[in-house]
Amino acid sequence: MSTERRLIDHHCHGVARDPLARAEFESFLTESDRPPPPGCTAFDSLLGIAVRDVCGPVLDLPAGVEADEYVARRAELGGEGANRRLLADAGLEALLVDTGLAGDALLDLDELARLSAATAREVVRLESFAEEVAAGGVGAAEFEAVFAERLRRRAAGAVGVKSIIAYRHGLDFDPRRPSSAEVMSAADRWLAGGGGRLDDEVLLRHVLWEGLETGLPLQLHTGFGDPDLSLARSDPAVLTEFLRACADTGSSVLLLHCYPYHRHAAYLANVFPHVYLDVGLTIPHVGRRAAAVLAEALELAPFHKLLYSSDAYGLAELYLLAAVLFGEALGEVLEGLRISRPDSERIAAMIGSENARRVYALG
Repeated sequence: MSTERRLIDHHCHGVARDPLARAEFESFLTESDRPPPPGCTAFDSLLGIAVRDVCGPVLDLPAGVEADEYVARRAELGGEGANRRLLADAGLEALLVDTGLAGDALLDLDELARLSAATAREVVRLESFAEEVAAGGVGAAEFEAVFAERLRRRAAGAVGVKSIIAYRHGLDFDPRRPSSAEVMSAADRWLAGGGGRLDDEVLLRHVLWEGLETGLPLQLHTGFGDPDLSLARSDPAVLTEFLRACADTGSSVLLLHCYPYHRHAAYLANVFPHVYLDVGLTIPHVGRRAAAVLAEALELAPFHKLLYSSDAYGLAELYLLAAVLFGEALGEVLEGLRISRPDSERIAAMIGSENARRVYALG
């Protein structure tokens, strides 16, 4: 079931190291932070169906196996055994991993690389990194300089930076870079309250602009996600003034996920040379409707502006599902558009790996 072409997954996360009980497993099949109603299951979704259909045979089970049998077989293989099969079969060349959700329960970069037989590189989550800096002890007057210096050091070993300002505030933020006085005043408020979760709009803008200063590509969550965000305020079109403001910084901006606003993101990628998009996270969730979403993204997005990602988190299945469904969907879309075979192969290589290799300077 291996994919034909090795992919660069430009946005993904760690997966659970140990076997999961069924309720834990199901929690990763939905963006909800709550269990389904009594008597219902997260397996009853396009994502849940795809897990049983696509991943079952990789674990020596029939396609469409019952959910209980699937979870039991996964536990029988053990965390490493199941993860190795699923990750290796995804056909990955490289994983660019957002480490902001790292924890002892998740595979780290070295473990992901070993089990997937791919390279794994870090993407620094700006808000989490700012919280680390604050937790280490820093005063309001020195926060700006200390954060900048430590971020530059951390960025030296990374391939990109990422912001979740969509979750912490919304994308309708003031696009201006805040002044040093504004940063110090905001840092004073934040640190006086004990630091912790960074949700001050001024500081969120500050770390965003500092991320651009690294010269690395900047990833921005847009579109749907867990209930911590307001979907209406996560429309990438709201970023238009910010994208104008950062157009000459030399950094690329990558709009992640985008659904259901993927057509808006495609427009932005069309008109701004430094803007790119993906439909990661979306592909596994919509299952075999992936071709419809991908076709809509490609209505306006130039082929050199769309990247592949899975946004896999928690379950190795999501790495495999995204790769398989993406491959099927892209083939279907390109055939439906009556694009010649040589051009189709070239476009598939661009979206699957070459665009990421160029944008992230992977060599």
